[in-house]
Amino acid sequence: MPSVRVTFLGTGAGASIYRAHTAITLDAPDGTRVLLDASSGNSVLRNATLVGMEPQDFSHLLLSHDHADHMSGLPLIQLVHSRANPNGNPLQIHSSPKALESVQLLCQATSPNLTLDHEGARNFRGRQVLRWHPIDGGQSTTLGPSTTATCFPVDHIDQAMGWRVDCGGVSVVFSGDTKFSPSLVDAARGARLLIHEAYSTEADREGADQVAHSTASDAGRAAALAGVEELILTHIANPFHFDPQPLVDEARQYFEGPVSVAHDLYQVTVDTP
Repeated sequence: MPSVRVTFLGTGAGASIYRAHTAITLDAPDGTRVLLDASSGNSVLRNATLVGMEPQDFSHLLLSHDHADHMSGLPLIQLVHSRANPNGNPLQIHSSPKALESVQLLCQATSPNLTLDHEGARNFRGRQVLRWHPIDGGQSTTLGPSTTATCFPVDHIDQAMGWRVDCGGVSVVFSGDTKFSPSLVDAARGARLLIHEAYSTEADREGADQVAHSTASDAGRAAALAGVEELILTHIANPFHFDPQPLVDEARQYFEGPVSVAHDLYQVTVDTP
């Protein structure tokens, strides 16, 4: 039976010292591979290799926002992707105009051999290796024969967004970084899987609010209101790395469906209808 496979390459919050930063792959039944956020350093490439993914297999990056722990791995992903398949297609980068401006500044600072223009980035041979796709909240884009992605605004920083990916009759929603967000609830209605950040429990509500992140109860409420089938918590902070059970327990106070906490290299397979 065709299925959607979700692989967590990085599940740590920004200050994590135990986990790689946020990066998730979604493998659709039509062969499309989607990368949700780009982590930092070479962790995407290292962890992808551990689960049998090749760098040239990445084609689409959906970027939630321009904080370093979500985007700074991109130059290294591009480097290895281009070297593995010099004649291949460029990486397609989908995000807000603001985040794409930050991506270009990052590339200028770290990849001096790239030439940037309004369409993307070219290497020293003149071959395009990155292509920009600016997108605003509520817009959709086609990624594969039966795979589409729709972005929606969330409450974190200016132009931060989450993503809903629809493929093979399955909908997977990724919150990115956000406080409790009614727009996320609307975008996630009826989804098979909600991947939602959980920075803390209600015991540190003030701390979560100060950095515009969610508690586990926020994630549970969002899942319940949206009517999703399953909730996976990610973006885990250091205090919950070794014992994430308090996050699960708190989310379950609001959401009756399956709840789990992702870890690096965690994989979930969802059968299509």
